[in-house]
Amino acid sequence: MKYTDTELEEILNKLVASTRSPRGRFSATTSYPELEKRLKSHTRRLTLIRTFSAAAAVTLLCLSVWTAYLYMQPVTIQTVSTLAETRTVCLPDGSTVTLNHYSSLSYPEKFKSDKREVKLNGEAYFEVSKNKKHPFIVQTETIDVQVLGTHFNVDAYQNNPDVKTTLLTGSVAVSNKSKSVRVILKPNEIAIYNKVEEKLTRKVLENVEDEISWRQGEFIFDDLPLQEIARELSNSFGATIHIADAALQNYRITARFRNGEDLATILSVLHNAGYFDYSQNNKQIIITAKPD
Repeated sequence: MKYTDTELEEILNKLVASTRSPRGRFSATTSYPELEKRLKSHTRRLTLIRTFSAAAAVTLLCLSVWTAYLYMQPVTIQTVSTLAETRTVCLPDGSTVTLNHYSSLSYPEKFKSDKREVKLNGEAYFEVSKNKKHPFIVQTETIDVQVLGTHFNVDAYQNNPDVKTTLLTGSVAVSNKSKSVRVILKPNEIAIYNKVEEKLTRKVLENVEDEISWRQGEFIFDDLPLQEIARELSNSFGATIHIADAALQNYRITARFRNGEDLATILSVLHNAGYFDYSQNNKQIIITAKPD
């Protein structure tokens, strides 16, 4: 690049000021070779900077494309199922889920979206890691439970007429699939969704810990109808329990089994207490009224 004498004089003035040299020792003619040398060096530095900047931009673009590619890849879904045992699962975000007997939980290998979504069939107790930017959602066949970070229990066995969500700490929002009905729970409250009536109700519990007693292998029946007890035992032991006498379905029973007793022991104790008779063929159990 060529410069006029006037431009060179201006550049020289700046150069002289920076070196504190006497003005008279410099002129455009004598100083031009040195100035041109310095200008060429400056030009090379600018070229290197521009080259590195372009390389960095290309690298950043490649990383962005690769990240987008990884994000668009289908997420691997993990499914954990239990039989006659309980099992605790650690999720990718650090949350833990304890599954009750004959339950299953499906969840992504990594939570990539804004929401942490899992699917439950059966019953599970959740301890969710707090993350306000990524709500945690439990999906069941009929309801969704949304939380930010809390401890709660969801009972969603397919053969139960109700889906129950019990809150121990924090706050959860329970809604049906269409989002037309929504209830926000406080600690020690339970939301009950009736599948037939499609109705969602909320109740306050006196003994909220009873709802998760299954984690210790306990059964607590507090003035429950026999049909509800039969369903709970069926879900826990994978058995089919049929109440032959319709009059017995709403017969209420209070009983507690705290030592992890098996199904045969529980039925025997209830029978000896005078509540009903029963017969068993493998895992097929028929409950009948005691004769007068």
